[in-house]
Amino acid sequence: MTGHDAQRETAEDYRRFAVVEARGRSPRYEEFAARVADDPELLALLDGLPPDKRQPNLLLASVRYLAGLLPGYAAFRATVLDRRDELTAVMLARRTQTNEPARCATLLPALALLPPPLALLEVGASAGLCLLPDRYRYRYGWAGGTHRIEGRPGGPVFACQARGPVPLPARVPEVVWRAGIDLNPLDVTDADDVHWLSCLVWPGEGERAGRLAAAVDVARADPPRVVRGDLVDQLAETAAQAPPTATLVVFHSAVLAYLSPERRTEFAAAVRALGAEWLPNEGPQVLAHLPGFPARLPAPDPGPAPFLLTRGGREALAFTDGHGAWIRWFS
Repeated sequence: MTGHDAQRETAEDYRRFAVVEARGRSPRYEEFAARVADDPELLALLDGLPPDKRQPNLLLASVRYLAGLLPGYAAFRATVLDRRDELTAVMLARRTQTNEPARCATLLPALALLPPPLALLEVGASAGLCLLPDRYRYRYGWAGGTHRIEGRPGGPVFACQARGPVPLPARVPEVVWRAGIDLNPLDVTDADDVHWLSCLVWPGEGERAGRLAAAVDVARADPPRVVRGDLVDQLAETAAQAPPTATLVVFHSAVLAYLSPERRTEFAAAVRALGAEWLPNEGPQVLAHLPGFPARLPAPDPGPAPFLLTRGGREALAFTDGHGAWIRWFS
């Protein structure tokens, strides 16, 4: 691929991020991403990075990590250009390890369908905040009312709009074991790691910042174990540590998009070889090439592109919001 082609591809990634992901959620990031897409000097800087380090989320978070939340594109652009060496170092060292604990609200109905007790294994776990669904509280709302589920007293409350026949449980599931796998685990007791997590929250979504801080407080009381390793290579060894009397559940959100299609297929085969329950929550296009993927899906609701929650990569359960704001269960 020529330099011109690479810049054009990066520009399209930023335009797509602005329109598909940031629009309706973060006006500031929508503007920043759209303007980067038309900025040859910034595109040239990004072109000097490895392809997996040119992501909009990584650039936006890294600038925020260095300089805080900037008021407009002029200040953003100046920071990128004036501090390019520092910025490049951060982007090379860090990953887009968004750890949105409210995704537990869209995971919980699927977990409740499985035989308890549960052993949870999350790949791409970041700091492990989504390994704690039993320690949070939930409020599901729909046109006819509200359903509350109490986890640990004092835990944050995650509000989620329920669409369709969501099988809402009466209580949180019993979890007897939990572990995560990540290439670069983050530590909830480390102030710099927590700062990086906070920089991955988009401006304009104030509730996300509060949820993250509350979930970190919960996790610090008893941090989940997240082992360093590749999600394929480390899977069997980590899964073998789960108690055999529990239902092993392998799950993840927004992880497989960072793998090649071939590596996704290897991961799917590795999970299925375990005989575990598998709950992938990913963009539909990320799962579509896997063996057994449903041939037909319902049309998604208008708005930002949803994730698809499946059981085993074969049974489509629901469309979900990437940040846990709603779940649309299929009948």
